[in-house]
Amino acid sequence: MQRDDIFARDGYRCVFCGQVFPAEELTVDHLQARSRGGDRSGGNLVTACGGCNARKGRQPLARFLAAEPETYTNFRRHAVHAWKRHVQAVEEEVRRMAQSVERGAQRKGVRAGERQPPPPGNRP
Repeated sequence: MQRDDIFARDGYRCVFCGQVFPAEELTVDHLQARSRGGDRSGGNLVTACGGCNARKGRQPLARFLAAEPETYTNFRRHAVHAWKRHVQAVEEEVRRMAQSVERGAQRKGVRAGERQPPPPGNRP
């Protein structure tokens, strides 16, 4: 598929922020990067605005989405034309990352969402 076909298919909407943009402000992003075995098929491509694509950078999609819950929600809402297997792989990786963070917090004796007190030398 051509870039303009991807943009039109996605309604000129960035799948990460959910905003609609003119074509000249949009980019095409791979769900599975080509360097990681992804292809150029329409099911592996989504529309992203320049700002979101720059913010994502070269990091894996799952890491980007796991770090930004609102972006993850938008992705799940707007990446409707992506192939199910790609979306499921991203969602599974996000789940694994969340579980890993939870296990790390449990090892430190901190429940999820709880703030740790600063180290003794850094208190006001």
